[in-house]
Amino acid sequence: MSIDEIPLEDSIAVEEGAEMHQIDENVEVEKEGKSSRKKKKNDKNKEMEDKIVELEESNADLKDQLLRKQADFDNFRKRMFREKEEAIKYANSNLLQDIVGTIDDFERALQSADQSNDFKSLHSGVELIEKQLTSMLERKYGLKRFESVGEEFNPDRHEALAMEESEDYDVQTVIEDYLKGFMLHERVLRHSKVKVASPAKNPENIKDASEEPEA
Repeated sequence: MSIDEIPLEDSIAVEEGAEMHQIDENVEVEKEGKSSRKKKKNDKNKEMEDKIVELEESNADLKDQLLRKQADFDNFRKRMFREKEEAIKYANSNLLQDIVGTIDDFERALQSADQSNDFKSLHSGVELIEKQLTSMLERKYGLKRFESVGEEFNPDRHEALAMEESEDYDVQTVIEDYLKGFMLHERVLRHSKVKVASPAKNPENIKDASEEPEA
């Protein structure tokens, strides 16, 4: 039977059936599309949730590392401060240990003087101790006593406690050491206390200068 020979009612039924089938297929496709979109959305949400969890864990780890670093730095700072205090507190240990030996020498010299009542022997002993002490300070610590008599007065090395005029000198010259100065390596540790001779003013030169004609 050809299509032209199919009754009208049957043809309509066939068309309606085809349309219903197409509608059912469209509904299924739409359902599948919605299901797919929903699945993608759920996958995306899960991916974002996983990313948030990962970031939160990373943030917590970084906070923990920061706290540890801060604690380590605080301990390091306290240790450095304590070591600095100890270094300052005991900085002169070696020097004082050497001086203790000199104190022992003085004690023995005094004991010997008490037993012998020999002033000359005491003087010699003290003189020897003084030489040993100054030699040790220069050798081990760079502390050196310097002489000033005969030197031209230098305010960087000398402190003038007295001054007198003298015709024997053309420049200000140290003529007496009241208290010797000390150098610590290349630096003046203590200025020497000195008496200074200053060139005497020449009365004749003063007179000649006063008699010069005015310009």
